[in-house]
Amino acid sequence: MGDEKVKEEAMRIIGMFQVLPRLVVFDLDYTLWPFYCECRSRREMPSMYPHVQGIIAALKEKGIDMAIASRSPTADIANTFLDKLNIKSLFVAKEIFSSWTHKTDHFQRIHSRTGIPFNSMLFFDDEDRNIEAVSKMGVTSIYVGNGVNLGALRQGLTEFTENQNTSEKNKQKWLKKYAQNSSSSEKKELK
Repeated sequence: MGDEKVKEEAMRIIGMFQVLPRLVVFDLDYTLWPFYCECRSRREMPSMYPHVQGIIAALKEKGIDMAIASRSPTADIANTFLDKLNIKSLFVAKEIFSSWTHKTDHFQRIHSRTGIPFNSMLFFDDEDRNIEAVSKMGVTSIYVGNGVNLGALRQGLTEFTENQNTSEKNKQKWLKKYAQNSSSSEKKELK
């Protein structure tokens, strides 16, 4: 499937959802491209997984911001590859640094830069430990085994919507409970 066909399908998938993330965050190695940066030379011409270009183009067209969270020890090579692929400017934040923190520091920095709450983010990564740690921050996190593709996008948007609906239901329960508690305490004060 060519980039334009992938973009059309991604646009269709995105259009199926009323609730969308404000920010989609991608890992790089084995998520956007099929290799580790540190095993490549900056002189090489990188390639991305087949669906990535079309998905990124659809997100951009829909006005959804994108960011990168990568633990690559070779940020210089990663940035060179983003330049060569002509996608570097599409990302509002690029946190590319080696870390032992399962990307929680990356997400703290992304949040500080963008002001976007964690529960308004969708994250794609190829490592379970990153998915688990970042999920605990409130970010909808999707494991990708063979790079980001249309199936992962659909899964991510579905889980994001489910998480938003659960969050809204919990908020409504809390507000209802709080309203009952405050009205009962007002009655006590009146006696």
